[in-house]
Amino acid sequence: MRKRALGLLVMVERTGEPLLVRTPEEFRAACDAQRLTAGPGSRIGFVPTMGALHDGHLSLVRIARARAPMVAVSIFVNPTQFGPNEDLDRYPRDLEGDVAKLARAGAGLVFAPDPASMYPEGEETRVRVGPLADALCGPLRPGHFEGVTTVVSKLFALAGPSVAVFGKKDFQQLAVLRRMAADMFFPVEVVGAPIVRESDGLAMSSRNAYLDEGERVRAKALSRGLSAAWGAHAAGERSVGVLRGLVQRAVASVSERIDYVAAVDPRSLRARADDATLGEGETLLLAIAAHVGKTRLLDNVVLGEDPSPVVTSTTAP
Repeated sequence: MRKRALGLLVMVERTGEPLLVRTPEEFRAACDAQRLTAGPGSRIGFVPTMGALHDGHLSLVRIARARAPMVAVSIFVNPTQFGPNEDLDRYPRDLEGDVAKLARAGAGLVFAPDPASMYPEGEETRVRVGPLADALCGPLRPGHFEGVTTVVSKLFALAGPSVAVFGKKDFQQLAVLRRMAADMFFPVEVVGAPIVRESDGLAMSSRNAYLDEGERVRAKALSRGLSAAWGAHAAGERSVGVLRGLVQRAVASVSERIDYVAAVDPRSLRARADDATLGEGETLLLAIAAHVGKTRLLDNVVLGEDPSPVVTSTTAP
């Protein structure tokens, strides 16, 4: 298997097209073969995704390419992280289009398994998550982070020594996976990448495709609220309640249902009280989960660390 994978990777280098593999065994062999080719101590770049790729995903590929000689991308809509009333069946899927985008972005390997290969008959092991999963989305999506950590632990075990890049739009997911990788001694460096936004500030997301024209216009209020808080903080505002309130008002003006507008410590994800005042050098994560129409959108900014959510380009930093 490894010899065949090595031969296929040589062909990838010649053609410029990524190698598409469908089974865990093929993926592991291809990753091992790449490290063997690259030399002792080498790692691959790894970008786990659920597909329906946009410029935000491709920015993760570019970051991974800068850190490793080859980038592998997984495309798998993971059933165990979706609740019974969530959008598993209608989640956008376009494998052919995704592979074409990844070829242009410079990925060398695409792993697109089916659910039966990732969760074979008789499998029963799940990863138990800790307190980082109890905040924000955790109480609203029971079992979600157990599903996320379980599938990513499988992917990390198959990929082996690597640099895995995740977007900061899913800030809690990034924090949970970084903790998991450290706790489980995976030979994986977890890297967080900046949110990539549309020219009007809306955070890029595969679920943006669900928005109709009017909803798409209304959704801009999420980044506008974060920008208002960012500007107030930059001007010297340190009241947690005032900063959170600026976001809350903007989101409330457009959202059919707000799951949360939260102000939390970026490291522990513990909530900061509205009557708290930020100290010198303290950072604050302002995080949103809100429904515009039937679409659940996420966005966030870390005050004192991130640039303003208002951008003028759709390309990655």
